[in-house]
Amino acid sequence: MLPDSAAISIRGLTKRYGRLIAVDRLDLEVARGEIFGFLGLNGAGKTTTIRILLDLLRPTSGNAAIFGHDCQADSLKARSSVGYLPGEMGIYSDLTGHELLRFLERIGGCGISKENRKQLTERFELGDRDLSRKLREYSTGMKRKLGLIQAFQADPPLLILDEPTEGLDPVMQEAFYELLADVRKRGRTVFMSSHVLPEVERVCDRIAVLRKGQVVLLSTVEDARKLASRRVRIEFDRDVPVPASLPPDYQLIDAKPRAWILSVTGQLGSLPAFLATLPVADLAVEEARLEDVLVKYYRDAA
Repeated sequence: MLPDSAAISIRGLTKRYGRLIAVDRLDLEVARGEIFGFLGLNGAGKTTTIRILLDLLRPTSGNAAIFGHDCQADSLKARSSVGYLPGEMGIYSDLTGHELLRFLERIGGCGISKENRKQLTERFELGDRDLSRKLREYSTGMKRKLGLIQAFQADPPLLILDEPTEGLDPVMQEAFYELLADVRKRGRTVFMSSHVLPEVERVCDRIAVLRKGQVVLLSTVEDARKLASRRVRIEFDRDVPVPASLPPDYQLIDAKPRAWILSVTGQLGSLPAFLATLPVADLAVEEARLEDVLVKYYRDAA
């Protein structure tokens, strides 16, 4: 790794297939030690970008680097820093779980702590009996757990994860989130694609939303959440007429004689003054959700 270089640096990255532009002049930088969510609908260009980072595809123009090493000109050094979980694992069905992990260790060219591998198999509840079975006998969830183990087993400085919790039950999803917290403490970087928006909101520091191969939103999770409106439910102890006007950024969603539901974008500082003369009995504010912001971007893309 080159000192002071970003974990991932992408400049002007473009990938064309004839008239189809899969990635369009993409610029993106992922800092060391952050958990970064790479989001978008199917076909937005996420997997193409990931494959270019791993030198499984060559870009039409532009470049990408991992810890300062060009992903095409210096691909072996770039990939040596990466633990990768593909969206769909192309596995050798005649191998056992043990054999696959050892095979991937050998071709990875770096030593793996047996203790680290043991902790991972225990965390994801793949015992020796499971790992001794042929992969053709694995369920979807077992394959996903094995994929996570192989991605994390070398304790790489960068993890590129494509839909990491796909097929996992809720208990194993929690195990994955705990693992992310552990690697974050050790300064590892995680670049993950996910369609599970509550998951992204829970674990990511920053996000990029890709649409038609371009970044249309780049933000911290907290700042992105502020773009969403919040719902405010107000109950009154007697009938109240519908207001003739509302403060800026307020929208009346529903109005009954003794209950209103408002949608409020931005700060709620003007709400107390707005309600000061009204017989308010109760008030509840729903926290803004990242999902409410991202669905708008997704809907525009669709």
